[in-house]
Amino acid sequence: MLSNTEQQEILRRRTFAIISHPDAGKTTLTEKLLLYGGAIHVAGAVKSNKIKKSATSDWMEIEKQRGISVATSVMGFDYKSALANDNDTIYHINILDTPGHQDFAEDTFRTLTAVDSAIVVIDSAKGVETQTRRLMEVCRMRKTPVMVFINKMDREGKDPFDLLDEVERELGIRVRPLSWPINQGQRFKGVYNIFQSTLDLYQPDKTHVTESIKFDDVTDPQIAELVGANDATKLQDDLEMIEGVYNPFSKEEYLAGELAPVFFGSALNTFGVKELLECFVHIAPSPRPIQAEEREVMPMEDKFTGFCFKIHANMDPNHRSCIAFFKICSGKFVRNTYYKHVRKNQQMRFAAPTCFMAQKKETVDEAFAGDIIGLPDTGNFKIGDTLTSGEELHFKGLPSFSPEMFKYIENADPMKQKQLEKGISQLMDEGVAQLFVSQLNGRKIIGTVGQLQFEVIQYRLEHEYQAKCRWQPLQMYKACWIESDDAAELDMFKKRKAQYMATDKDGRDVFMADSGYVLQMAQQDYKNIKFHFTSEF
Repeated sequence: MLSNTEQQEILRRRTFAIISHPDAGKTTLTEKLLLYGGAIHVAGAVKSNKIKKSATSDWMEIEKQRGISVATSVMGFDYKSALANDNDTIYHINILDTPGHQDFAEDTFRTLTAVDSAIVVIDSAKGVETQTRRLMEVCRMRKTPVMVFINKMDREGKDPFDLLDEVERELGIRVRPLSWPINQGQRFKGVYNIFQSTLDLYQPDKTHVTESIKFDDVTDPQIAELVGANDATKLQDDLEMIEGVYNPFSKEEYLAGELAPVFFGSALNTFGVKELLECFVHIAPSPRPIQAEEREVMPMEDKFTGFCFKIHANMDPNHRSCIAFFKICSGKFVRNTYYKHVRKNQQMRFAAPTCFMAQKKETVDEAFAGDIIGLPDTGNFKIGDTLTSGEELHFKGLPSFSPEMFKYIENADPMKQKQLEKGISQLMDEGVAQLFVSQLNGRKIIGTVGQLQFEVIQYRLEHEYQAKCRWQPLQMYKACWIESDDAAELDMFKKRKAQYMATDKDGRDVFMADSGYVLQMAQQDYKNIKFHFTSEF
């Protein structure tokens, strides 16, 4: 059994992802959460002329250039709550800052399998956007508890009540405001915190932290002095309306993924973030049970289990190393102990497991359920692999989707063939894109979900592996994985369709249909062959 201190360790873990549409302010919010946690002392910015420091979580060169996040980064820090009734618990928070851009959506979907809750960021001027809807569907599939942060209140935007209606309607989840803005845009005065009944006056400050004032009652005359009589009356009316329209906040409903608490603020000006963090550490779930194919795994079990949800090549440009990110599902991980790699059926031990602060990493001796650790990977791991103390377990729910864009990749520098091979193999292990080898002419085809990924692959091959590549256009509709119980029919299909056949990096057969019509005809002619659009079937 786990000892009491080890159980306490697990209970103080909070692991969550920040998700949203591009440019809603995820990375900026992550920066500010790190600022409160004391993990950094001056917050950086994603794109700014005056602030010289770039954001902590965007550490890749290409991220700094374009001002967007390309890969999920992991940051862990300790945070002590400021509430008086909290018995000195120091929470350990793991944040996963995800890319918003739809071309990297797959990275974000996988990340969502490794977290216990999520914070959705919404831009107050634009409201709910397409990518937010898609990510929310993934959260709903997994019943992940969600909190909403409405950002950019210091700019002109939609009316707060209209925004709440939009969130309810578009994301299909009930909401309950736990803080309320006083005006917005140029006239933005501050936020009234309903959860703790305090008033925070707005002072724009991009890099440091502001103070709040405690009130027992909304009708306190001092509020009118601070924000002006009109705004104070409007605040009272709005709060009455909130109490009348929305049900009281229930932690049980939030944990079941049915109710989303809503906070308002401006992440860039470090405003409204502290309220979000304080409420989050109190109501967010500690590590939750995870469903494996064999059984449900409980976090408090004494045996260690964990799965790999992401592989990142070249975190340290000097070493060309790959790191596999593992989410620990149960028990305790200890350095230099032998664990079973289930897919390969091998015992492996790790001398240098690491915990993260974006790119900076330090070696850890032990880690607990809920933590995310990095293990050095020399080609042993694939996304979805399981490590256990000896039990046969398989965690599910990490699919690779069928790509939508395809190009031939060619070597532009014949002297660097070896570097290119290595670069392609490592970047494909990350799962950013998929590699297919055509059986007709042996050419390599890269499939991705968006155009931006081709540019990222080309950039990273050149700067991280010193290999140059060229893209050749390819007209392709879909890649489908095929299988059949009837071996004779499968052989016949492969001979007849030889020009359309390819294999993926695991050597499975893939049918590359160049139009919807070709795919439809193949499905009609060969009844016994199953066509799959995800690699997990």
